Amino acid sequence: MTRTGGDVVCTEFDDYVLTHAPIPAGPIPTAFDPDGVYPYVSYVATSNRPVLKQYGFVVLENAKLRVTICPDRGGRVTSIVHKTSGKEVLYAPDVIRPTRILPRFGFVAGGIEVSFPISHSPTQNDPVLHRIDRTQDRAYVTCGERELRFGMQWSVEYSLGAGDNFLTERVVFHNPGTAAHPWMSWSNAAVPSAPDTEYHFPRGQVLAHASTLAVIEWRPTKEAGIAEMTGFFWKTKDANAFGAFTPSLGTGLYHVADERVAPGMKLWSYGVGKDRAWATLSSNQDQPYAEIQGGPISDQSTKLELGRQETRSHVEFWIPSDKPLDIYALKTPNVQLRPIQDVPLFEWAREREVKVWRDLVRAYASQGRAPESPEIDQCLWPPSGMEDLNAAFKWAIEKTDGEARERWKLYLGAWLAGRGKKREAIAVLSATRSLGVAQALLARLLTMDGDIEGAATAHRSVQEQWLQRHPQIIAARDEALRALGTQTLAEREQWLGVEALPDERIIERRVQLLIDRGDSQEAKRLLLSTPFQKVHQRYVRTALWKQVCEKLNEPCLPIPAELGEDQLAAFGAYREFA
Repeated sequence: MTRTGGDVVCTEFDDYVLTHAPIPAGPIPTAFDPDGVYPYVSYVATSNRPVLKQYGFVVLENAKLRVTICPDRGGRVTSIVHKTSGKEVLYAPDVIRPTRILPRFGFVAGGIEVSFPISHSPTQNDPVLHRIDRTQDRAYVTCGERELRFGMQWSVEYSLGAGDNFLTERVVFHNPGTAAHPWMSWSNAAVPSAPDTEYHFPRGQVLAHASTLAVIEWRPTKEAGIAEMTGFFWKTKDANAFGAFTPSLGTGLYHVADERVAPGMKLWSYGVGKDRAWATLSSNQDQPYAEIQGGPISDQSTKLELGRQETRSHVEFWIPSDKPLDIYALKTPNVQLRPIQDVPLFEWAREREVKVWRDLVRAYASQGRAPESPEIDQCLWPPSGMEDLNAAFKWAIEKTDGEARERWKLYLGAWLAGRGKKREAIAVLSATRSLGVAQALLARLLTMDGDIEGAATAHRSVQEQWLQRHPQIIAARDEALRALGTQTLAEREQWLGVEALPDERIIERRVQLLIDRGDSQEAKRLLLSTPFQKVHQRYVRTALWKQVCEKLNEPCLPIPAELGEDQLAAFGAYREFA
């Protein structure tokens, strides 16, 4: 389908992309999970073999730019072609290969990603809604959804005018709920990098987040001058423009915004040293990337609050180039956009995730028949962003019996936990004895409460054999049993000894068991011989390595690359729960 708006053409099409499927962590809801964000599923690995998957795309095009947007991948921009040179300016891998980065450990690098309500949106790889609009002199493509975590609405509006040599991005956030919620947002552009990539950022004080945290004075920098993966956050600056240009590729991308509404500025690079391999994980080629980011918040260590019924918006501009630009000469374009009230705000984007819960609310309102609750294997957990489920759940529990009743109790407990109501969730889940998943979630909540004995008892009460042997349960149960002390060594060996799955989480627990029973040399061998996938912001294997080194009285530095974990210093509000 092709639509025109003046001299701007808008085209929609579908295409296949080779996609490496992420492997879900398991059936335990992600409430209070440090490796996830409720109610979304978290992932533990990425399939080595890709499958064909079809995605929908929208192209905005004028005489100077061709911009491709993918609503089926969180509304990100996947391509910007600078038509004068004919070159792609974004990092645009021709496969989709998730890597292990929070919040769901399924991050895919490439294009321009707009995040909300946390850094790296939970739905960055999921379909969102979109709408195409035209005025006399501009074409608009708006993508967005009502997110499941808090029920807030976000929309990103991309637009082109006939003579524009830049892409205009406007982001709108709205909280339709009855309570304020935390949020952050960044517009994250991935660009191809090389040793000669020049980072054109303003002078000022910069927080450098690498293996250590330091405040530095920024000076002109190339990729070749960065030794390790590092995030740079501008604390002070003498311009609100930045960009990157690579002479060997002849491509660059720049960003400018009004500092009053979008002061955030970040550069992320993997550098040219030992961490360079991390920069190619999302591609099937040896092409690294860097990220240049802007947004309404100054850094990623804090979040703001969006009040009930509050709306916020800001505008950013992306300028592709085939030559280096002077950031001090860049001015915020004077673009006349349509009224803010004309930017669509969307509802829930994926019907499968909300249908049964909406049906439940309708059935309760009409006092009809409760719908069938989801089967456990669907990992379909009630959105914490739906505020009106409590009475409907209690009604469904009263109206059903047997296994159906137990499942409604599980989902009520998960929903309460997802909304932060831990004590209420514990009470409901404690009364849901016949469902092992309920007991596994209860064990997590009791662990957070310091009731380790209760958590171990909950794990021991899981009766379903398939669940007893699921890697997610095996790992969580072993952590609880270990916390009780050395008297559980035999019980731990019984569970871990019979399990031959080459699962990374189980192997980590085996390493811990070997350390605990005094076989540190074998623990070291297992830890270094396992082909772990690389993972960001998770340091379980590093902690195991340090235990091994202490037991063997050996130096622990440098941390072996075989562990597959980065060595970034602790910083940032990445996790919902520590």
